[in-house]
Amino acid sequence: MHPPHVGSPARTPAPRAAAALAVPLAVASVVLLVLVASSWHPLMDVDGDVSRTTHRWAVEDPGTTHAFRVLTDWVWDPTTLRILCAVVVLWLVLRRSAWRTALWLAVTCAVGTLLQQSLKAAVDRPRPVWPDPVDSAHYTAFPSGHALTATVVCGLLLWLLRRHGAGPALWWSACALAVVSVAGVGLTRVWLGVHWPSDVLGGWLIGALVVALAVMTYHRWVEPRGN
Repeated sequence: MHPPHVGSPARTPAPRAAAALAVPLAVASVVLLVLVASSWHPLMDVDGDVSRTTHRWAVEDPGTTHAFRVLTDWVWDPTTLRILCAVVVLWLVLRRSAWRTALWLAVTCAVGTLLQQSLKAAVDRPRPVWPDPVDSAHYTAFPSGHALTATVVCGLLLWLLRRHGAGPALWWSACALAVVSVAGVGLTRVWLGVHWPSDVLGGWLIGALVVALAVMTYHRWVEPRGN
């Protein structure tokens, strides 16, 4: 048997699986949000210990720090990932005539950004401050916009590849690239001293929750009406 062609939609995971994943993600996200907002001391202590250690490494290893700045500012930057998402939206419209899927993808990315900015404003967590900073960032810390955006964009694009029956080579390559990107962007934000570790964890959890809810929405509202 030959694997289905990328252009042929394949069977996707049931909405129930996305719902089952959304519940623990929602619980974990809310618990972490409460702990961060209440400045729970054990979490603050872990954040501080990890951040001080990684910042010391960043100062002592300028070569790695420079490489991480390039990655976080140009490769895994939210703007770069949103441009990638926009390219996929255009491809869905112009090459596949999949208007509903394109709209679903664009709206989900926009909702992720809106949620991120709303939580930052609500929590209003200060970023780490160092006497010898190696990088800078603006606005508040929780959740990490880089981590959330990477999780949402990579998660949605992986799901679309799976839905369209990507072959094994493409699928596993995309999975590896997504894992490296999502994990790597979190590492760079902590290494560069612009986020606490729990900011990154929050970005991952909330981003994954957005993807799970988006998949549920797709099966409920987009798929029954066609692309």
